[in-house]
Amino acid sequence: MTKLNNENWIEINAQGRTLGRLATEISVYLLGKNKPTYSPDKLSNNYVIITNASEIHVTGSKLDKKEIYSHSGFVGGLKRETLGNAIKSNPAKVLRKSVKGMLPKNKLSERLINRLKIYSGTKHPHSSQLSNRSLNDN
Repeated sequence: MTKLNNENWIEINAQGRTLGRLATEISVYLLGKNKPTYSPDKLSNNYVIITNASEIHVTGSKLDKKEIYSHSGFVGGLKRETLGNAIKSNPAKVLRKSVKGMLPKNKLSERLINRLKIYSGTKHPHSSQLSNRSLNDN
């Protein structure tokens, strides 16, 4: 029996988009809430490709005042970094962390976040998976 490949690859251009609003849109596509067949306990067939992730922006003074924390698990292993420095050094990590925070905290969240592909530039290796659906409007 042949298995039909009905994966939906969605490309979103992040140039000039606000971080939180973009992360909300991505989480909706990853969860499959844009489809009438949405079920919270099933994986959707959506994969999301983000291009130009280095050109996202945030509103207000969050670039200087908001801090991102990470902990190594050892005593005294708390690391702080401002959002501005984090976006300059690794914008994909910032976007991935904000999307992961919007996904449900269950067993599916890791499988859903693996369906998110983030690239800093416009080129990506998934051009053959893309169909006619592309969300490049700003």
